[in-house]
Amino acid sequence: MCDYELERNLLKRRYKYICGIDEVGRGAIFGPVVAGAVIWDPGNVNETSEINDSKKLGAKKRTELAEYIYMNAAAFSIGWCWNDEIDTFNILEATKKAMKMAVQGLQFTPDYVLMDGMNPDFIGIEGEGIIKGDCKSLSIAAASIIAKVFRDELVASLAPFFPAYRIANNKGYLTQKHREAILSKGMTEFHRKSFQVKQR
Repeated sequence: MCDYELERNLLKRRYKYICGIDEVGRGAIFGPVVAGAVIWDPGNVNETSEINDSKKLGAKKRTELAEYIYMNAAAFSIGWCWNDEIDTFNILEATKKAMKMAVQGLQFTPDYVLMDGMNPDFIGIEGEGIIKGDCKSLSIAAASIIAKVFRDELVASLAPFFPAYRIANNKGYLTQKHREAILSKGMTEFHRKSFQVKQR
């Protein structure tokens, strides 16, 4: 379970606004890559809130925790980069763009950032990348949850327009049924054309 220890140590070093950043959707073939950014008020941190890496939570629990985060975090924001930008820039650059957008959309500017896995040197704010940070840092885990809930709901809203691709079930990732639909019907305007799909 995640805790606030990393952030607490940074607070002792006189940092005041510590932001967790994470992304979802890098490995999908349909829809945007989405990033979340969250800053907790150190005086309003509940380490028993069940906040954890979004991949370890069920959909209902993620939604409940996203509402909790929106109600209790000091600041939060979402950034995204659509499939056409991913095709233009590549997924890494698109992910960085989504993360920058998320940080820039915060209600106030952090003075330190904790990012899951990646080095945050492109953000322009002091910080560090934490390996498996979404399992360690409460701020990163919260960012992963709001990003995941936002992306899942967005992709699900597009699903009725493309029933053959079963987007509501696969959330834009390349399952076997999704692969078969692409091979038989081609890609939609929301698919990442730079993602090569081959017959297995």
